Amino acid sequence: MSHPDCRLNLRPLGTPRGVSSVVGPHGVGASPGDKKSKNKSIRGKKKSIFETYMSKEDISEGLKRGTLIQGILRINPKKFHEAFIPSPDGDRDIFIDGVVARNRALNGDLVVVKLLPEEQWKVIKPESNDKETEGAYELDLPEELCGSHPPQQSVKGCNDSPDVIIEAQFDDSDSEDGHGNTQNVLVDSVKKLSVCVHDKGKEDSDTPVTKDESTSMSQDPRALPEKSLQRSAKVVYILEKKHSRAATGFLKLLADKNSELFRKYALFSPSDHRVPRIYVPLKDCPQDFVTRPKDYANTLFICRIVDWKEDSNFALGQLAKSLGQAGEIEPETEGILTEYGVDFSDFSSEVLDCLPQGLPWTIPPEEFSKRRDLRKDCIFTIDPSTARDLDDALSCKPLADGRMEISFFLKILFIHLTEIETVVPMLPRLLCEELCSLHPMTDKLTFSVIWTLTPEGKILCEWFGRTIIRSCTKLSYEHAQSMIESPTEKIPEKELPPISPEHTSEEVHRAVLNLHGIAKELRKQRFVDGALRLDQLKLAFTLDHETGLPQGCHIYEYRDSNKLVEEFMLLANMAVAHKTHRTFPERALLRRHPPPQTKMLNDLVEFCEQMGLPMDFSSAGALNKSLTETFGDDKYSLARKEVLTNMCSRPMQMALYFCSGVLQDQTQFRHYALNVPLYTHFTSPIRRFADVLVHRFLAAALGYGELPDLEPEALQKQADHCNDRRMASKRVQELSTGLFFAILVKESGPLESEAMVLGVLNQAFDVLVLRYGVQKRVYCNALPLRSHHFQKVGKKPELTLIWEPEDTEQEPVQQVVTIFSLVEVVLQAETAALKYSAVLKRWYKEPGKEEPEREWS
Repeated sequence: MSHPDCRLNLRPLGTPRGVSSVVGPHGVGASPGDKKSKNKSIRGKKKSIFETYMSKEDISEGLKRGTLIQGILRINPKKFHEAFIPSPDGDRDIFIDGVVARNRALNGDLVVVKLLPEEQWKVIKPESNDKETEGAYELDLPEELCGSHPPQQSVKGCNDSPDVIIEAQFDDSDSEDGHGNTQNVLVDSVKKLSVCVHDKGKEDSDTPVTKDESTSMSQDPRALPEKSLQRSAKVVYILEKKHSRAATGFLKLLADKNSELFRKYALFSPSDHRVPRIYVPLKDCPQDFVTRPKDYANTLFICRIVDWKEDSNFALGQLAKSLGQAGEIEPETEGILTEYGVDFSDFSSEVLDCLPQGLPWTIPPEEFSKRRDLRKDCIFTIDPSTARDLDDALSCKPLADGRMEISFFLKILFIHLTEIETVVPMLPRLLCEELCSLHPMTDKLTFSVIWTLTPEGKILCEWFGRTIIRSCTKLSYEHAQSMIESPTEKIPEKELPPISPEHTSEEVHRAVLNLHGIAKELRKQRFVDGALRLDQLKLAFTLDHETGLPQGCHIYEYRDSNKLVEEFMLLANMAVAHKTHRTFPERALLRRHPPPQTKMLNDLVEFCEQMGLPMDFSSAGALNKSLTETFGDDKYSLARKEVLTNMCSRPMQMALYFCSGVLQDQTQFRHYALNVPLYTHFTSPIRRFADVLVHRFLAAALGYGELPDLEPEALQKQADHCNDRRMASKRVQELSTGLFFAILVKESGPLESEAMVLGVLNQAFDVLVLRYGVQKRVYCNALPLRSHHFQKVGKKPELTLIWEPEDTEQEPVQQVVTIFSLVEVVLQAETAALKYSAVLKRWYKEPGKEEPEREWS
């Protein structure tokens, strides 16, 4: 399916691999000019703030003995002094308190930690909410769990014919993670760059945060029950600096104008509070910055950290460039891409010289004798209407006895990719959109999987091989959906794209219906066999054609045409996984999805029991059945299902690429959400390097080429790299969606919507905004309340709000907020660039009416 052409640079951005690392938030200790920061030891040296890292030898020995623990560092974006790494046993995360304990590590780094003495562990009071002890998870749901959700219609209240509809692109039509994963194409005026965005709203990192009163480090933990302690640790080594060390932010003058530092450095304040403040040399700054600093107050810059000494509160950095005005799409998007190491520069001439120079390119004659010729078959593509790179096609041929021959075609990369740097998963446009795109009525080279199936979806046989095809038409999801919804009616020619004269619209229509019928059977059987899907609300934007600004948005509906393509993508990926693993048991590149995190899952089980929810978490299939059968179809029940689906997504882990020869236990090969023993990615070689590798292994398995010269350990390094860049891509998607939605709130807000409460804290509560699918925190101190108080009724958290009367003669109105409460919220822009907050609409209790009791369906 279509995908943005951003390329993920696999090398750290800016600085060499050996540069020192950096730490979390906006500074620790005094400001640069403060005398306190010049604290020196008796010998005249600066006093160290951070511990010296342990030696590699000691780290290796400690990890072997189990006295040290390694893990990916997660810094809480809402409370940047809090950080966590996952516990190896799946129990509650290990807590790292403060910048000093993080020891210059940044969010996403692979770190080694040493547990502190038990008396220094974090104390968790009984009323603590688990969100406070786990940090804010950035959801890492695999696409297979979510599926894909291209938008289908323009937003209500907008112009009926929006200038541009930002369509979700198939990140993976396969919903491997059980999550419906919508991606939108962001039209970036920086060279009209397309960037994948994930439509999940991001929580602002600088919203007002109330002091966490439910945790403490001062109480003697030894006197407390074991469950009320959270293991705490400090970072002693950074194994891998996965953070790019690049940040966007603002320049400021140092506070002390008389200090020596003031004459040499400016202070860079990152927008992401998890990155430290940074000294940047004044020579890197604009010439008139010192004399006219206010002129740059709203200018967004990119800075790269180059060092961070043990004796310095702040990192040392290099100012890379000025992006432009904060709050505008172009500079904000470029900043996001840079922070996550996405290389969106033009391809070098060295790369472009590898491609065919004479166009139009024609298939070499020798290829015809090596391939199965399927050019006369009724083959077509189904993609978002805006797709330019058509990377897969389908056909369905009826056979005797009701059997069907279904073919799934992938464009083949005729140019051998070793000629192009393997760090670039997105290929030049000449490849993506021309040579390898399955345009209709053009001969194309493809890699194919062909099945013979019964009408019930049972596979009788399968074939893998190289083919030549000629697609007869380019269908959009809307075209395919109209065919599915009108099985007996002829679709008017004017409503369809051009079809090659060798085939008719009726023939294409019949093929779509046959594919739909088989896909329904395959899907039904997948869920009978125990698959899980966690569909979450997804946003699609409409853009103004001239300004590129969002005009509106709507929740995307995932329909049968999407499911049709998804099922055959999943089937192809599973088939190739088995084929390559059978042939190369030690060197197959596969994709696994580990089970949910034990502690978080157990907490969710306990929560559902407290709420009286009959949920079964014993397996992926049991959870899917519970979500499907527990709720009714009224508005309130559907909202509760959305909230619970959101909660169920939190314990889910990332799906990971891996080499089969590195993991000894084959039970770890399993894919939790799909509930299958083997899975891989084969269906998108244009935009995922993992798929390119899988194509090479499949070609070798079929005798078309030599096995790639990669030992298991080397292949695992490639897999790890793909995992890292995939995570970066997801973060870019999420932040990009958050950026566009924040602009929408700024330009079109305030926006009102119903919301459902999904978490209650002492002085705030979290809501899922149902109209837009975003999550926000509502703070009590932002509401016109006389008072509020928090309590637990049994084990259920409850926040009582006492509204200040609008009329002095009226009595104050009391509103009780608990999980699954349905409330009205207003999303409104803040003065800070591209920040928006959620406030509760004033609640009026109708005379003589109580809040209705809502029973579970």
